[in-house]
Amino acid sequence: MDEIAYRGVAFTGFFIISFIAWVTGNKGRLNKKTIAGSIFLAWSIGGMTFWLPWTRKALEWTNTTLMSVLQASQKGSVFLFGPLAIGPGEFLSDGTQSIGFVLALQVLPSVIFFSAIISLLYYLNIIQACVNGFAKFFHKSMALSGAESFSAAASIFFGIESSLTIRNYLDRMSQSELLTLITCMMATVASTVMAVYVVALREIFPQIAGHLISASIISIPCAVLISKLSIPEKESPITPGPVSNDIKEEAFSNNLIDINTQKPTNVIVVLMEGGALGVKLAISIATLLIIVLGLQEVVDLILKLMPKIYGLPISINRIFGWLVWPFTLLIGLKPEEWEMGSQILGSRFVETEVSAYFQLAGVQSVQTQAFSLRSFTALTYSLCGFVHFASLGIFVGGLTAIVPSRAKEISILGIRGLWTAFLATLLTGCIAGALA
Repeated sequence: MDEIAYRGVAFTGFFIISFIAWVTGNKGRLNKKTIAGSIFLAWSIGGMTFWLPWTRKALEWTNTTLMSVLQASQKGSVFLFGPLAIGPGEFLSDGTQSIGFVLALQVLPSVIFFSAIISLLYYLNIIQACVNGFAKFFHKSMALSGAESFSAAASIFFGIESSLTIRNYLDRMSQSELLTLITCMMATVASTVMAVYVVALREIFPQIAGHLISASIISIPCAVLISKLSIPEKESPITPGPVSNDIKEEAFSNNLIDINTQKPTNVIVVLMEGGALGVKLAISIATLLIIVLGLQEVVDLILKLMPKIYGLPISINRIFGWLVWPFTLLIGLKPEEWEMGSQILGSRFVETEVSAYFQLAGVQSVQTQAFSLRSFTALTYSLCGFVHFASLGIFVGGLTAIVPSRAKEISILGIRGLWTAFLATLLTGCIAGALA
């Protein structure tokens, strides 16, 4: 088949995956405006991203800006760590060559710098304005409740912190609203960790920064669609209209996203506190990778005792690769790409999307590239989200800490949220596979 046929497969896959979400969910009366609005919005944003010249120009500008910021973040790490902080093939001004790739010193410092920049934008009320704008847009275009639209908008910029913006409503939200909240949080990525993915893919996909932002925005209507198909709204939302201005102000008061509870007095303090939060985040990422990859190796050693299949030992990644194999077809990958694509897509559940992105970069950087540009873009979009067991623990733990009275309910919804978030990111991949 030619590329047009595979684009058609990805387009059809979008609706097949949506049907799977409905079949595996709770049957109920669907809100036609929400379903139709989320489908229309997802494809509209996708069409604007890949087809409209002015939108592509805007993404190119955004990409250039973010890449420049990322490059600037390297200066401080080079000052501290010298050649250890520069990537493979790069040289310092004195001619010293990089010793190779070191994730801890070449990637994690950018998380610290990005965290400081995000804190500055937060202090200047730029992020608040963006969240409020997206919230109004989502409320009108997808007929969401005020709490849903506000938390969905916050998910574009934050991770578990987005739930804090509607913390006063969490104990009274319906199951459908809670699932939408969890799905949106897990199907998107926080702006502070996006730098990690950019570093992983910038040499292979120069426009990666702009596309990751696009993927996070497209994932919101996809997450809404899947969550509402899985658990349709049966109750009357406590916030049928937009969230009030008082709640909006309270949601962003006391510097909830930052470390201290008191508002910083000046820009320098903001940058220092944001950087300190970035250090905490970088340590968390490193800790998570060490623990998860170590445990995976232990389990793989046990699985190697079992008989080989097709001459290869059984591993966790192979098992999850087999489980997600049908979905690699639905996002429009070619037959020769199915095996590698399913292994990368399945590895995210255990190794996290960080490791999956580096795996994707590794197989695409060789002379004989594993994926076509369209398939590579589809996989890049499909991986853009916190869809792994570690994030499940983080999000469920964070939500239950805010509303302990609903701990059992949130735990059950969290497991379903991992499934719906996975399907939502696949929908994002289908859009990229059809339009890229």
